[in-house]
Amino acid sequence: MASEKDELLFFVNGKKVVEKNVDPETTLLTYLRRKLVPADVFTKGTTSLIHGSGHYSANACLFPICALHHVAVTTVEGIGSTKTRLHPVQERIAKSHGSQCGFCTPGIVMSMYTLLRNQPQPKMEEIEDAFQGNLCRCTGYRPILEGYRTFAKDWRCCGKQVNGVGCCMAGKENNVTLISSVLFNPSEFYPLDPTQEPIFPPQLLTHSTTKPQRQLCFKGERVTWFQPTTLKELVDLKAQYPNARLVVGNTEVGIEMRLKNMLYPVIIAPAWIPEMNSVQHTEEGITFGASCSLSHVEEVLRKAVAQVPPYRSEVFQAVLEQLRWFAGPQIRNVAALGGNIMTASPISDLNPVLMASGSKLTLVSNEGSRTIRMDETFFTGYRKTVLKPQEILLSVKIPYSRQGEYFSAFKQASRREDDIAIVTCGMRVLFQKGSNRVQEIKLSYGGMAPTTVLAGKTCQELIGREWKEKLLQEACRLLADEMNLPPSVPGGMVDFRRTLVLSFFFKFYLTVLHKLSTELNGNNNLGDVVPSRYTSAIDLFHKDPVNNVQLFQEVPAGQSVEDMVGRPLMHLSAAKQTTGEAVYCDDIPHYENELYLTLVTSTKAHAKIISLDTSEAQNVPGFVCFVSAEDIPGSNTTGIGNDETIFAKDTVTCVGHIIGGILADTQEHSRRAARAVKITYEDLTPIVTIQEAIEKQSFFKLVRKLERGNVQKGFEEADHTVNGEMYVGGQEHFYLETHCTIAVPKGEDGEMELFVSTQNLTKTQVLQNFTIIPMICSSVALDASAIEFVANALGVPSNRIVVRVKRMGGGFGGKETRSTLVSMAVAVAAAKTGRPVRCMLDRDEDMLISGGRHPFLGQYKVGFKKNGRITSLEIAYYSNGGNNMDLSHGVMDRALFHMDNSYNIPNIRGIGKVCKTNLSSNTAFRGFGGPQGMMVAECWMSDIALKCGLPAEEVRKLNLYNEGDLTHFNQKLEGVTLRRCWEECLVNSDYHSRRKLIDEFNQQNRWKKRGMAIIPTKFGISFTIPFLNQAGALVHVYTDGSVLLTHGGTEMGQGLHTKMIQVASKTLGIPTSKIHISETSTNTVPNASPTAASVSADINGMAVANACQTILKRLEPIICAKPKGSWEDWVLAAYYDCVSLSATGFYRIPDLDYDWSKNEGRPFLYFSYGVACSEVEIDCLTGDHKNLRTDIVMDVGTSLNPAIDIGQIEGAFVQGIGLFTLEELRYSPEGNLYTRGPGMYKIPSFGDIPIEFNVSLLRDCPNSKAIYSSKAVGEPPLFLSASIFYAIKDAIASARAESGLKEPFRLDSPATPERIRNACVDDFTKLCPPAEPGTFKPWSVRV
Repeated sequence: MASEKDELLFFVNGKKVVEKNVDPETTLLTYLRRKLVPADVFTKGTTSLIHGSGHYSANACLFPICALHHVAVTTVEGIGSTKTRLHPVQERIAKSHGSQCGFCTPGIVMSMYTLLRNQPQPKMEEIEDAFQGNLCRCTGYRPILEGYRTFAKDWRCCGKQVNGVGCCMAGKENNVTLISSVLFNPSEFYPLDPTQEPIFPPQLLTHSTTKPQRQLCFKGERVTWFQPTTLKELVDLKAQYPNARLVVGNTEVGIEMRLKNMLYPVIIAPAWIPEMNSVQHTEEGITFGASCSLSHVEEVLRKAVAQVPPYRSEVFQAVLEQLRWFAGPQIRNVAALGGNIMTASPISDLNPVLMASGSKLTLVSNEGSRTIRMDETFFTGYRKTVLKPQEILLSVKIPYSRQGEYFSAFKQASRREDDIAIVTCGMRVLFQKGSNRVQEIKLSYGGMAPTTVLAGKTCQELIGREWKEKLLQEACRLLADEMNLPPSVPGGMVDFRRTLVLSFFFKFYLTVLHKLSTELNGNNNLGDVVPSRYTSAIDLFHKDPVNNVQLFQEVPAGQSVEDMVGRPLMHLSAAKQTTGEAVYCDDIPHYENELYLTLVTSTKAHAKIISLDTSEAQNVPGFVCFVSAEDIPGSNTTGIGNDETIFAKDTVTCVGHIIGGILADTQEHSRRAARAVKITYEDLTPIVTIQEAIEKQSFFKLVRKLERGNVQKGFEEADHTVNGEMYVGGQEHFYLETHCTIAVPKGEDGEMELFVSTQNLTKTQVLQNFTIIPMICSSVALDASAIEFVANALGVPSNRIVVRVKRMGGGFGGKETRSTLVSMAVAVAAAKTGRPVRCMLDRDEDMLISGGRHPFLGQYKVGFKKNGRITSLEIAYYSNGGNNMDLSHGVMDRALFHMDNSYNIPNIRGIGKVCKTNLSSNTAFRGFGGPQGMMVAECWMSDIALKCGLPAEEVRKLNLYNEGDLTHFNQKLEGVTLRRCWEECLVNSDYHSRRKLIDEFNQQNRWKKRGMAIIPTKFGISFTIPFLNQAGALVHVYTDGSVLLTHGGTEMGQGLHTKMIQVASKTLGIPTSKIHISETSTNTVPNASPTAASVSADINGMAVANACQTILKRLEPIICAKPKGSWEDWVLAAYYDCVSLSATGFYRIPDLDYDWSKNEGRPFLYFSYGVACSEVEIDCLTGDHKNLRTDIVMDVGTSLNPAIDIGQIEGAFVQGIGLFTLEELRYSPEGNLYTRGPGMYKIPSFGDIPIEFNVSLLRDCPNSKAIYSSKAVGEPPLFLSASIFYAIKDAIASARAESGLKEPFRLDSPATPERIRNACVDDFTKLCPPAEPGTFKPWSVRV
């Protein structure tokens, strides 16, 4: 028996850890961060390596600390360091430019490290598979894969070397410009060195390699953890605690306890019991112990498939196909087969396969054992099974298939990798010997009911029938009837789910038919064969390894080797980011007496607060106090539009509206107490969607209008007009580091220091309402109470508040204004208690509270000639602003400025209205309204091409801007490189040849279609609020010659600090190694503009150069007197001569003076141009798509740093892939956000990037209007991913043509599998007609 309380023994990075007070609710992540190392980890990415009988990567945020007894853990800090030596895995991702913000880097490093420990020479496919559970929001994944492919045994270049090491595509252009593709040199990489690897602790080798010697017991505040070592101990414990949960990997229970607030007082861990980990091969099949990990199951089945005849492995192959897309390796390594069954998820990937195959389950209890077949009676209700409370699932027998038996499994999810199923199925058919007549058939589905279900009626009807077309038609009719769903069913997507049921059966039908035609060849019983146009429907999803070429212009011959401008310099924090040494906000060590704040937020979209009760919260251990509006020493009023509060007082206007906060001694206690706060509401009617806002005329006051030419006359001159509308969905920022603030009161004069993850230090320090309001509403009066932010909340002047930012783990606009929601609450809490206060939002909190990209609805009428030339456009934009103004008017302004995209429209009128709704306020996001405005433009451009029957690329090219043209806001275009980008992209992509191949492919394939699109972009560079276009810098030169540089911009992964050091290096003429940037802070550069609008390198670079030039001017006499001296000599001489070696720099963008009322002036300093061509392949039956190839040509002027600029282009493009094809925010009709985390909200993963991903920086295009002839690069490339969307639309058009539909059709964004499948109208979709709108309450609404 276990003692009252046992000690936990494990190793971390070779150091022994003995923990006497273990709380079972503590995860490995929490323990590491609190007690051992600053492991940079986040919910879905960073993993620690666990050594037991092998090497496994695992999610530290889920893995329970109690499961680590006699296990060795290796974290990213344990394999290499900048202080000693980087591990090759760390070095290669850094030098290949695969680390931008760096927050995801440790997890990616550990996934690769684990793979190499198990497979020192992996294949490229294995490398890509290893990253299925990792996410990155910055890089676009390409540089990570390119760096790590150098470990692959099948890695090779094309073999041609031009200009030294490089690509065959690199060479001289017109015998003048030297083109390069060499962003890093693989020959410089360290080889793998086994002597650098941590050894397995010898002490653990003396213990049993499979289990501890006795039962263990760990007791926490609320949970007791038992770890038995024998089956008898386990059975006895389950009899004693029948409601206890059995946990192996904690991948389900951990999420339930953390996100669903569920509590399991007793947890039993059966992972060490031999019988539950055994694998037995029998005549009937393979029996797996219920604790076998899914990775182990996969390994055993893979070996079995290779050894047994193909007809015996049908079920095994189906299980392997499902496991191929089951979560990521970090989950599969620890998740148990038995756990997958017993969670009884209705969307389980494996349960339909096990049910259809008739797998047998062995159950044990103190009453004995029994074996049951997993059939339609096993699941008795939602998350319920037939097991008795005291019973345990001991083992699972997966059967061999028989001669004449066929099995398939299918799964459709929003994202191919690491995603939960929408619909999943297992299908089995057994034929009468030597015939095609059905003897047995089982069709099992997940996602079509509260449980995994069998289509029993359909199966019964099909028995005895021949496997022919008639059976297919009857099966589809029966399935459509039996697998029906009510229109309000949880999960929504009703039409899609019903259609998938039929599509999957059709795929199964074709697969079996194909096998029958082979095995019964010549048998007259078989009358049907698979038509050649249908064969692609039975192909399993396959994606080739990523291939890529990145081209840029080399620096001029003769440029000094110390002049790094124009060279692919590695991100200066990359090495620290790979080792876990880079410090983010929450990595700052805890202060003595520090408190943790958890926000208490509204659960109603619109309601009055009737009462608030904290009595239950006060009983939670560690509770200190509740902070609310009553505790604000200054003003509770805040916000860009002066229309927000720090804490809601009487009324809440969105789900997630901050009402108050709980302060406690730890994060866990604070969370628990916050959940215990009871709030009573009186419901008010919410406005949730754009359509509801239009119907109720709920808009923010300002309505924007832009007009040029005579719109009516333009329509009269047109040969055709098209009316239409398009909805562009919102997007969650999903920066990997969520909002975080630490506030430290200084104890005198009201001083406070804040460490914040923010793009906007000034706005955190003071609320500058004048940044937006004067430009949009002259009637708003500004006074002192409307200016101050944290300072105003605390009732102190701004000079008492210091805000510091070291770096951020991503921002993308989401930390421009909304970071202040957390900062103000934390500052008020710190002021109330007089103690340091910390708050880092969890992912679900962050997504709920902080808002995202604005959803847009565009309604248009466009007139054009027969040749596609546009004569007139009238468009109305509606955006969902949320519950307060924030930056919504600025976002709408930019949408209107970009409603032309890249096209010259002689007569145009655009109107923009911001809807006021009861959602969390939407805010800035990369592109700031530009992508939404341009997306609608490409929609009507697509309609024009279809209506005219002309190739889309011809119509687009016909309407492109030329040099000297006036935009619709009357700005003359200068230095237009748009057509150069267009022509180069056509050539690079081999557009016309591939267009012919696509047409041939589509003629030869009915159920797979390919499409291609080439899309331009023109993006205006500047803040549209003129006075924000300013920047400051501060340069200190020390007597040893080292330089400390500070500027107003913040580092969030975009490489701004690296570029600024390059600028300072070039200006001062010294190596970059002599220059350092420590942080951004309000006490060094005051009144800084936010790091946003893509101008940060432009304006801060000019300010840095200005400060450096001041220093040089002061040094000039000394340099002239001693021209052959060194930098250090000159600096020291200046010091002795009492010459100041500190200087400020300043810059403002000149001549920005746009007047909305007159539609004249210059809103932008210049424009960035680019063109992308993309090819995709869609599965018309499931809505899946593959991004086959993308070629991008981007004008970035003369690049300051080609590696960083290419990384920004690729990162923006992949983020745009998410916006336009994948990421979908889903809300209830009452305004409750469903998609609050990575479980339901899917950003692009490694597998979503184009298989061929080529980027070329336009050569010989210097930009005289920015620092060292460069151009902005952060936002402009994002819209180019619309080429993926319109390639999908092109492929859908080919599919629709098969059904006789050739007119323009509506496809809203994002082009999810649901929208793609529903748009591919065919006989299957016709069997599943949608319910009449208005006759039911939908589960989710389009906001």
